[in-house]
Formats: sequence, structure tokens, C-alpha cells
Amino acid sequence: MAVDAKAKALQAAGQHVIGFGAGEPDFPTPAHIVEAAVAACQDPANHRYTPTAGIPALREAIAVKTLRDSGYAVTASQVLVTNGGKQAVSNAFAVLCDPGDEVLVLAPFWTTYPESIALAGGVPVIVSSDERSGFRSSVEELEAAWTPRTKALLFVSPSNPTGAVYPKGEIEAIGRWAVERGIWVLTDEIYEHLVYGVAEHHSMPVLVPELANRCLVANGVAKTYAMTGWRVGWLIGPTDAITAATNIQSHETSNVSNVAQRAALAGVSGGLADVAMMRAAFDHRRQTMCKMLNDIDGVVCLEPEGAFYAFPSVKGLLGKSLRGQRPTSSAELAELCINEALVAVVPGEAFGAPGYFRMSYALGDDDLAEGVSRLAALFAEAQD
Repeated sequence: MAVDAKAKALQAAGQHVIGFGAGEPDFPTPAHIVEAAVAACQDPANHRYTPTAGIPALREAIAVKTLRDSGYAVTASQVLVTNGGKQAVSNAFAVLCDPGDEVLVLAPFWTTYPESIALAGGVPVIVSSDERSGFRSSVEELEAAWTPRTKALLFVSPSNPTGAVYPKGEIEAIGRWAVERGIWVLTDEIYEHLVYGVAEHHSMPVLVPELANRCLVANGVAKTYAMTGWRVGWLIGPTDAITAATNIQSHETSNVSNVAQRAALAGVSGGLADVAMMRAAFDHRRQTMCKMLNDIDGVVCLEPEGAFYAFPSVKGLLGKSLRGQRPTSSAELAELCINEALVAVVPGEAFGAPGYFRMSYALGDDDLAEGVSRLAALFAEAQD
């Protein structure tokens, strides 16, 4: 968001900045969802407080949608509607963590994860991976990081920032390991519908049913329905954990905006034609971006299987002379990119993975090609 803010400031000053930073679809929210929100504004029932856990119709619709999309059978009482996916994650760790409890976090990670754990008094324990494993962690690596203080595992597939998608067998193995260790799992499924090629999304509590009573699932409308600004997410889990999370939320924010909830209801109750259109566009951009990045000397980009991010390694450019500078970190190289090429990228340091860029391909085809071409021209000047 800091990178996006700088890009917008330069744009406001008249500069043509290409921004690869923002983690949101570039498509408008589907019209039928907007129309539902307009109608909700005119209904006096939405002008008053509603239950903290969410409008009953939305909680029920989320339960139905969850069974439809992932095969996970839950009841409305197991659903808490939250102010976006961030509050779902925050509530989950507030429920799970006592001071000093350790949570295994797979790196590269979304920047909010370790902060939410720390704010709840927990201790994030980073389990790193790189392109050699497809940015996926193994059971052996999780076991090596486990201690008697390990309370939970944070699992994400498809991944922000890498686009990695765990195969069914690996998800099942990790889930069974969590059961054996008696730890909780928070699985973030916000990108469930954005998978490409032969990759498939699988929900861990579906593959490992015996985990369900120690598993929380975070999700929301932001990515699937291009509704990042509407701020509607949810947390699914055992009734006692959801009750505790609801109690916390009642003191934090109370109910989510009723108008946004009504819009979300229209989204989750409808079909998936709009996301299919977005996915096809993202797939084309994904392939274009990866090919262009891999054509640049010093850049190596593993093709992502999900979400809408590429996560290229720029380690081959670090330490080289470029425009009178010699960047030694991806953060310094990213700063040079925006200053010299007017291209905004997010450095890997933000995700616990120095030496990489996160580049969103949720932008128009022309801007995508122009932005990567600018980087190619800039990096072509790099010298030992």
C-alpha cells in the first residue's frame, strides 16, 4: 500500500507511473452486486444495528457457498462476517494465541500475517521457502520448526505473494501432520477461485476431516467478486471458536456495514461467471508477464499457479552498477525502479523474502507490457 501511495502521488504530479503494487482486481464490482447495495441503502432495515456475527441471510449464504465451492459442509452458526479478510485473520489469532504461543508462518508471506500474530501476543515462527520448491513448505520443514510452544499453523494456498498452489497430496500431508501434533490451522482461502492451468484449489478441512474441530478458514468477497473496497470477509470454524471471535468483534467494531453485507449476499448467492471472466484475463496476463520477465538478464520468474502475482527473483541484478547506483537489496532496487523508470513494484523484504519483487498482474494489458518493458530497458544498463 505504501508503494501504491507513492505511485499515486507521482501520478497526481503528472508522471505516467506503471503500478504493479496493488493487490486488488482492476475490474469493477459486478453490476448486480452494486444494484443490491443501492437497494439496501433505501431499506430502513439496513439503517440500524444488526447482529455482530453478520446478517443471518448472509451467514447462511456463506455456508451454502462454502459447500458449493470447496465441499466443506458448515452451518451458519460457524460463520462470522468480518470487516474484510484482515479482521478475520486478526480475530482468529486473538482467539487462538496466549502470550508466547508460537505460530508457524510460511514465507514468503502476506505482510499482515506476522503482525496479526504479534498483536495477539503470539510469536510468528517463519518457515522459509524459495523457487526451488515452488515456494511450498514440506512437512519435514514444519516439523523442524515445531516446538512445544507451537499453537497453530498459518496455511495459504493460493499464495499471496508467490502465486504458489499446493497440490492435494501436500495439503493432506500437512493437515495430517497438524492433527498428529495437536495444533490449530488457520487456512486463508481468499484466492480460492483464482487458479490456472492444471492447478486446483483444495480446502484442508475437506481433505482432512479430523482437523475440522481445530481449523479456522478465512475468506471473503474481495478477490472473487472484485470487492476489495467493500470490506466484507468471514471466518469459519468450530462454534466455540467462532463464538469467541464474535465476542471480540462485538467490542472492536460490532457489525459490518449492512449495505456492504447486502452487496456481499448478492455476490455469494450468485454464480461465478464474472470471476471466470476475470480469471481468463489474469491467466493471459500471467503468461505474458512471466515470459517478458524471464527474457530479462538477471531476472528469474517461476510461473505462478494462482492469485494474481508474479514473484520474480532479482538476485542476479543486486550488486551491479545501475544509473550511478549499486543496489544491494531488492528494496533498494525497487526504489531505483520507481525513481528511474516510473515503475512501482513491492520488494520481497515486505514478504519475508529479500531478493524478490512482487508484481501484480491485475492491471491492463498495455500497462503491463509497458511496465515490464521499462524494467527491461533499465536493467539492460546493469554492469558488474
